[in-house]
Amino acid sequence: MKSTGITRKVDELGRIVLPIELRRTLDIAEKDPIEIYVEGNAIILKKYELACVFCGNPENLIQFKEKNVCPACMSHIKTM
Repeated sequence: MKSTGITRKVDELGRIVLPIELRRTLDIAEKDPIEIYVEGNAIILKKYELACVFCGNPENLIQFKEKNVCPACMSHIKTM
């Protein structure tokens, strides 16, 4: 992980403000969904982008039982 040297306080509702410099650099706009991960004692925030649940491919997604699956993985599943 790379430190930015930026610190922010958590408010009474548990919110933090992401600095505009980071939002611009990471192309995060107002109302964009953010995924939250925990790794050890670290909290990781990542801009949410639709992708295949199996391989991570973001192109030509098919909805299958409320999950996103790419055509390659879908054809692989069919042959199982």
